[in-house]
Amino acid sequence: MAETAIHHPPGVDPLEPRMLVAPHHDDASLNETLLDHVWAKPGKGWFLLFGIALVGLGMFLVAVTMTLARGIGVWGNNQPNGWAFDIVNFVWWVGIGHAGTLISAILLLFQQKWRTSINRFAEAMTIFAVICAGMFPILHTGRPWFAFWLLPYPSTLGAWPQFRSPLDWDVFAISTYFTVSLLFWYIGLIPDLAALRDSSKGKMQRIIYGLFSLGWRGSGRHWHNYKIGYLLLAGLSTPLVLSVHTIVSFDFATGLIPGWHATIFPPYFVAGAVFSGFAMVITLIVPARKYLKLRDVITDRHLENMNKVILATGLIVSYGYMMEHFIAWYSGNEYEIWTFYVNRARGPYAGVYWLMIACNVITPNIFWFKKCRTSIPIMWVASIVVNIGMWCERFIIIVTSLTQDFLPSSWDLYSPTWVDWCLYIGTLGLFGTLFLLFLKFVPAVAISEVKELQLELKHAAHHAAHGAETGAAGTLTHGAH
Repeated sequence: MAETAIHHPPGVDPLEPRMLVAPHHDDASLNETLLDHVWAKPGKGWFLLFGIALVGLGMFLVAVTMTLARGIGVWGNNQPNGWAFDIVNFVWWVGIGHAGTLISAILLLFQQKWRTSINRFAEAMTIFAVICAGMFPILHTGRPWFAFWLLPYPSTLGAWPQFRSPLDWDVFAISTYFTVSLLFWYIGLIPDLAALRDSSKGKMQRIIYGLFSLGWRGSGRHWHNYKIGYLLLAGLSTPLVLSVHTIVSFDFATGLIPGWHATIFPPYFVAGAVFSGFAMVITLIVPARKYLKLRDVITDRHLENMNKVILATGLIVSYGYMMEHFIAWYSGNEYEIWTFYVNRARGPYAGVYWLMIACNVITPNIFWFKKCRTSIPIMWVASIVVNIGMWCERFIIIVTSLTQDFLPSSWDLYSPTWVDWCLYIGTLGLFGTLFLLFLKFVPAVAISEVKELQLELKHAAHHAAHGAETGAAGTLTHGAH
């Protein structure tokens, strides 16, 4: 990467708050900057990444075909390891999707202006991550063609979902999360789709973007309805930030397996989800802002603020680890003590456990130092390391608790098969394919919101300058008297 650190423009005091949008832009130049990557022909780098993503997608299709043809016996699951790679990857992907809702909804309600240029990246990432997550529970049922049985529908057979099952809770949590996130993302896109419609040169492009822009003309009535709908969806999305991963944590916390039966799981899982989600946003946005030439709107301040969130949530996750071990010791329960102090720390998966500690406890603490928070290569590598650590955390929680539970005679090790690995790598390919298509056909940054922010910042700067001049004039007049 050519970028090595965050630099301040000439003449700018480094102690002053950094800009959210480069000040030299007007509406026309913002249109040109933010739409250029949509109309430009994809470069070799895009085609290379898209080819790699398609290879991963092909691996996913092969693994799914094998699973459907032979059953989930081709996975590495055994007794007592009924949950393994499938649920590990499910929880990991759901967690990655959490940053989108936090950035889009909660930061909007708190009027945090720095969300403006990164919210669409995060919202798209949320949708694609939830699509990848949803694949695993459906396949794990063994008969995915009967997945509709999980929904309450009128049936002459009298079949009804088991609402005491965490699997059914996941169905409602994930489907609600996906629906609201998709609506939130699409409503935010409508003004920009209209801008693409109006600037398109081909008839087919104009028709397609025109259909998806729903007749948007930018009238006062349109903007009024847009603002109300966007705000209502933000309010509806906010509880989902807490509820979705809380429900996912109940998959474990409601069980009696050692290492799972803990009341700390809901806040611990939510913090971990935001932690991994922001790390994935950094992983994706750092190369995107360079190659899409978006440095003027995705500025240094955005990146540093996200690193601060990673640091804060990383500390919460570290506290969760400490409390888990403390409660296991304080309870005096020999099964809990064995799980936390023997099986995980010194057992067959000890390497994965200590890798988790290194990635999730040690790595985020580098962001205490401003030099690390503002170094592009350091933050990018750290974001990848964090998500490796969060995957290891899910593996440790699920696999170590199941391999050695209450009955030593039933203990057995778990090892993934090539089908497990292809499913996991394949979802990375699916995610990459969808994300690259998003970058090609849709503005990666919300144009209307950036223009609105630019206008607000200019007005604020004008008022500040006017206030300073008035104060200086008052001081001189007072001195003359």
